Amino acid sequence: MFTLNCKGRLLVVDKPIVMGIINSTPDSFYAGSRFTEKDTVLRAAEKMLKEGAVLLDIGGQSTRPGSTRVSVEEEKKRVVPKIELLARNFPEAFISIDSYSSEVASEAVDAGAVMVNDISAGSFDKNMISYAASAKTPYIVMHMQGEPGTMQNNPHYENIGKEVLDFFIRKTEECRIAGIRDVIIDPGFGFGKTIAHNFRLLKELSVLQILQKPILVALSRKSTVYKTLGISPEEALNGTTVLNTLALQNGASILRVHDVKEAVEAIKLWEAYNE
Repeated sequence: MFTLNCKGRLLVVDKPIVMGIINSTPDSFYAGSRFTEKDTVLRAAEKMLKEGAVLLDIGGQSTRPGSTRVSVEEEKKRVVPKIELLARNFPEAFISIDSYSSEVASEAVDAGAVMVNDISAGSFDKNMISYAASAKTPYIVMHMQGEPGTMQNNPHYENIGKEVLDFFIRKTEECRIAGIRDVIIDPGFGFGKTIAHNFRLLKELSVLQILQKPILVALSRKSTVYKTLGISPEEALNGTTVLNTLALQNGASILRVHDVKEAVEAIKLWEAYNE
């Protein structure tokens, strides 16, 4: 069981929970996750919360392979007004800002976000870790080899499970020293990893439990699913559910997904199976 202090609100993770993805970008790899207008964001959030999402993760910077960065000002314009809207309309929701910019994260938290999700684990913005500590929010650190624009150009590992574990040992200690109390680890499926790397990492996911941190898994509709099956991201829901179930079996605490209902059902069936 994990207890996360989200700006004074306690989030108890005594069983796996679901984080719904709200991309306020026009170019995310899965078209069904693009919510660029305020009304579509509200409708998406309402649906996800009704279906059982505990967390809503909103981002304004596409991090798909080959993506290019937008300016900090553009990113803030995309996410801050929408976070204010979500916080006002759904005060019960725990809102996460998906950004590697401390400036964006700061304005997002001021607007109502209570968690920071940083795919770079502080490597793209030297101020991010100290900001997360000062903001007193849980901080999601992700493993990535390279950066989104080039990360899929021949990624290489000698032993991916060991290298990812070693990375998190170093990173969680860095966060502890900085004063971050609640760290969540994300192994970064699809970020600087081949399909074979992703399957090996999923198989060895339980090793990360040695860190005694919540493990976030984000496999939803990714290329590991759709390329393995020879289908499109739009057809990858069933495959996503299969891999999410394997992730639960191997220690996942949080499933970050586009499709909340199916992820919640997977958790309920997994719990029944384990009982």
